[in-house]
Amino acid sequence: MNFEFATATRILFGPGRSLDAVQIIAGLGKLALVATGSNPDRASRLLESLRRAGIEPVVFPAAGEPSIATVQAGAAVANERGCEMVIGIGGGSALDTGKAIAALITNGGNLLDYLEVVGQGRPLRAASAPFVAIPTTAGTGSEVTRNAVLDSPEHHVKVSLRSPRMLPALAVIDPELTHSMPPALTACTGLDALTQLIEPFVCNSPNPMVDALCRDGIRRAAIFLPRAFVRGDDAEARENMALAALYGGLALANARLGAVHGLAGPIGGRVGAPHGAICARLLPFVMEANIRALERREPGCPVLERYREVAVLLTGKPQATALDGVEWTYGLCRELEVKPLSAFGLSAPEIPRIAAQAQKASSMRGNPLVLEDDELMQVLHRANGYMP
Repeated sequence: MNFEFATATRILFGPGRSLDAVQIIAGLGKLALVATGSNPDRASRLLESLRRAGIEPVVFPAAGEPSIATVQAGAAVANERGCEMVIGIGGGSALDTGKAIAALITNGGNLLDYLEVVGQGRPLRAASAPFVAIPTTAGTGSEVTRNAVLDSPEHHVKVSLRSPRMLPALAVIDPELTHSMPPALTACTGLDALTQLIEPFVCNSPNPMVDALCRDGIRRAAIFLPRAFVRGDDAEARENMALAALYGGLALANARLGAVHGLAGPIGGRVGAPHGAICARLLPFVMEANIRALERREPGCPVLERYREVAVLLTGKPQATALDGVEWTYGLCRELEVKPLSAFGLSAPEIPRIAAQAQKASSMRGNPLVLEDDELMQVLHRANGYMP
């Protein structure tokens, strides 16, 4: 065994912990840039608590998926106001926006200096400004990851700003903040969390600490995601999904991902779909493609046993086969009313180009085997249309 495990400096988990955290946040500084989603009102209780604790919040609303331009604008505001720390409160977009701003205000320069794929990919030399992550969805796990996924409209692709120096100083997971999520958002963020538990578990570079988190997280998501979808005020379901999402973030930060995320980046750069919705749609098709390719080309591969274990965790049936897990996942996607990629504007002529772009994605290097271009295109065509 040869592995490492890194995460946020401190993690607080539990109902109501977002307000408990204010005194800890006060120790990080007195002027904070607060990156929110498109509706800053959702952060109103936190903002008032910050003010009562003597912390001045500079609110920076970040609507939609985070982009290079948004991050550079946020960093300019933070530098102009002299912000000592950054707080991200919202979904994965708000957290990634805040995380990238915190990195840019201490490292300076242009964001393209540090970005993968479309930029120069230079390493961050300075630690980020203290960053506090407070998720209001249960999906991305961005509160404990060392990267931020950003949209580059000019290049029609989503790219990562990535560095161990970007790990948050404090992650606060308060399941009560997720109770207001509507069913569609619950579905796509929850399936994103499930993807981030399955892909690291079956990746080509597993980590035994990650494996333990994935096993528990997959089981929790299988039981509680359907419940959270049906009843948003189911406190037990919301708490368990918040924990599953946290586990997914810890997993992807310390192991590898795979073809779902490899494909999601190029797709997200071409259609106006949230990252979680793309991953939700791709998950069962990629699972099936990987299993069938392994059975054909590497029938003795131990990853097939891992896919069988995933199936047992999903179905609760000790005798489940790997493909039983695929069928269960197709069924869950139907139950959660996951939309085809075509609903977001993906057209068939774009598929070959997306497959070619995906082959270059860093996430694709973690897939349990190399999927050929025609296999990726088959996944995309199927995900663009019908659900088995």
